[in-house]
Formats: sequence, structure tokens, C-alpha cells
Amino acid sequence: MSRRPTFVIIGAGLAGAKAAEALRDEGFEGRVVLIGDEPQRPYERPPLSKAYLRGEASFDEFAVHGADFYDAHAIELFTSTRCTAIDPAARQLSLDPGGRLDYDQLLLAPGATPRTLEVAGADLEGIFSLRSLATCDLLRAGLAKASKVAIVGAGWIGAEVAASARQMGKDVVLVEAGEVPLERALGVEVGRMFRDLHADNGVVLRMGTGVESFRGHGVAEEVVLSDGSSVRADLFVVGVGVLPNVELAREAGVVVDNGIVTDQYLESSVPGIYAAGDVANAWHPRFGVRMRLEHWATALNQGPVAARNMSGREIAYDQIPYFFSDQYDLAMEVSGVPTRWDQVVYRGDPRSRELIVFWLADGCVVAGMNVNVWDVADDIAELVRAKRPVDLKGLADPETPLSSLISR
Repeated sequence: MSRRPTFVIIGAGLAGAKAAEALRDEGFEGRVVLIGDEPQRPYERPPLSKAYLRGEASFDEFAVHGADFYDAHAIELFTSTRCTAIDPAARQLSLDPGGRLDYDQLLLAPGATPRTLEVAGADLEGIFSLRSLATCDLLRAGLAKASKVAIVGAGWIGAEVAASARQMGKDVVLVEAGEVPLERALGVEVGRMFRDLHADNGVVLRMGTGVESFRGHGVAEEVVLSDGSSVRADLFVVGVGVLPNVELAREAGVVVDNGIVTDQYLESSVPGIYAAGDVANAWHPRFGVRMRLEHWATALNQGPVAARNMSGREIAYDQIPYFFSDQYDLAMEVSGVPTRWDQVVYRGDPRSRELIVFWLADGCVVAGMNVNVWDVADDIAELVRAKRPVDLKGLADPETPLSSLISR
């Protein structure tokens, strides 16, 4: 009797769970093993800085699948399990616990780890980073007892935690080395909208300021800033980005450069090893560059594409990047990647916080953000996908249907 093929997925987050689901949807009848180092079944991470942190959502509401899904689909879910080594030549893994495991195809979706601040006192108690359910539970417990919170880093995690903490009635100080919140993601001009949003909701903004150290007696009591001032608080949150978990891949001889380098089919430099989610630095055939995107939609969509390619398909991953955020009463979606632009066009008044923002390069839309405006993300994505100069007057006119600009 021939051995059933074994497909293994390392990383039981959204990308890994959706990949396992896709394998069964594709009709793969071999063994599917999903390995995660957390004790819970796979879950989505966006609620950790929003509804779950505020106590407004239960775990079951953002688990990727119901509790019985994995058994029902013959997916072997190994929780609280780490892969310690990959032997590509033997196509074998070392698991802790679990020993050796042979594989035929392997998907790496281990996510990323929060960056730490390399400053004195950064290891004191009372300083939190947010990445997992366990760290979120600790942060939520700390917030319940805190009156004042200092947040270092005004990227997506820092800005969303600041909003959640204010909605929970906490005094919040937001410290950021850049000029405005979300400067790296959206640029200074659009970032001003979020600066004003947080200021209007009572956040004390300390922009253009770095961190020198934390001070306290066993527990952090204040953060010392680069301008010599300090901020005292009951609890501190650090959100200064993440690092992709590439150690396993690197040690296995897989090419790594700002993540695991893959082709458009999400296959790495080692045949039979694929990557998806936060860790994948994948060639994007539409943009002609590699992209590593730390967003929910990337995990949601890359996992199934990788799974289908593991099954013998050749599907290029060419989705237009998408991400979203909710802060106070502002909800937004971004389609595309605003990394290079020479013009910003507004469809609506930024002061109203109900508008669409477009980033353009050489007259072409490279990204668009709809703010409290709905059912337009697909049209924005099509404008990005078209890579053609667009009528600027029509783009700025709320009365001109976006769909009419796509075909021009």
C-alpha cells in the first residue's frame, strides 16, 4: 500500500488555517497537519487591538473556524507545538513536542514577532507588546486597573490601541518619532487626519519624539523621551513594528530577505517549501516588485493560493493589497500600497472624515483609502489594477461614479 502524502503547515494563524481549509476544498485526500505554538485553535488578529481588547467580542467570534472544524475535515491541529528544525533534503521536520515528522509539501506561515526597544528599562514589568491572544489578555487585565496609558509607536497597532484605551475611559499619551501618526503607512499629509482624530478624542500626542529609557522599581513607572521630558503612566504599550519569523527558513537554507523570498506562486527557493502571510516576501507580477505585507487580507488570500499550488496548481498571487482599520468612529479601508506617489487627491473634505483619498504617481492611482464611505473598495482596487492615467477632475468629484473612471 502506498503512503498517503503529507502536507504540513507551520503556523496556525489565519494564513495557515485557510490554507488547510483550501487543501480539503481542492480535494486533497492526504494527511494535513497544521502546527501552531499557541494553545488555542487559529484566530484572526485584528480584534486584539480593537473589539476583543475592549471586551466587546469573545474568542469564538474571531476564531477562524468553529471548534469542530478541524476534526470534521481530518485536519490534524497540533497546538502548543514548535517546529525546531527543517531538513529539506530528507523532507523532515523536528517538532517539540512530537519528534520527527515527514512531509511531502511544506507551507511556512509562522507570522512575525513584535520589535523590542533596545533601551534601558525595556524589560520592566508593565510594558506590553501586542501580538497574541495571551499578550492581549494580559494587556486587557492591565488596562482594567490602569488610569493612564502611555503608548510608544503610532503605527496601526499603536493608533488602534490608543483609540481602544480612550474608548475604555483611560488617559492616553501617544509617543511617536515621526511627525504624525501612521506617517510610514500613509505619509505626512494624510497622517494629519489621524493626528487630529486622536487629538479630538483626547489623546495627548507627543510627535517627533523618541524614547531614551523606561524607569521604575521593578515595574515601569515612566518613559523618558529623547527631548529630556518624561511621561508617567500606569501601563505602557510598545508598538514599533514587527520582524518576520524567518529563523527556521534561514537555518534550512531557504533564501531570506525581509521575509521568506518567494516567486509569484508563493514557492520559496527550496522546491516544495512555500510561504504565506506576514513572513512571505512574494514577487507581485502586477507591480513587478517583491512585497511583504503585514495585513489580514494578505494572510486570508495567500494561504489558499499557496495551498492550491502545493496541490499542483500554478496560480499567481496577484491580489491588490488591502487593509482596514477602525479608530473611534472612523472606519477606513486601503486598496493598493501608498509607498511612492507624487500627488494626493481628495474626494470629499478631510475635515468631515467622510471621504476617499487617492495617492497617484505619474497620473495613475497607486492606492486609495475610503474613510466612512462604503462599497467602493472594489472600484478603487480596479483603478489601482488598471495602472493607467485617470481623469483627476472626475476622481475628485463625488458625483462622478468611480466605475466610470476605470474604463476611460
